[in-house]
Amino acid sequence: MRLLAVDLGDKRTGLATGDTETGSAFPIETLYIARGEALVRAVADAANAHGADAIVIGLPLNMDDSEGPRAAISRSFGEAVDAICKLPIHYQDERLTSFEAETRRRGQPTGPGSDAFAAVVMLEEFLATH
Repeated sequence: MRLLAVDLGDKRTGLATGDTETGSAFPIETLYIARGEALVRAVADAANAHGADAIVIGLPLNMDDSEGPRAAISRSFGEAVDAICKLPIHYQDERLTSFEAETRRRGQPTGPGSDAFAAVVMLEEFLATH
């Protein structure tokens, strides 16, 4: 199954792709689109362009595993994407993915950006648990 991972941000959103057969994940790009209708459409377009069978959206949980306002934003975004592309939406804990992404990106001045690498980390964690 082909997956599109989304590391949702207010101004930047990282995208990655991967699949359950190989268990691999790769960064696609960082979208510099503010959260809203245009971003929902861009994510739906990316899912279509990359042949995604499902979408994995980062869920920013609190350190005590509870969901706060940011998690509600992610879930609302997932519902908006689902309304357009009609693909299964999964949520994955994204705690500390940005830190891991920055660690992996050190020494790589060019490329898709740390947000896309955060989406990779999140997708790798999703693949490891599913």
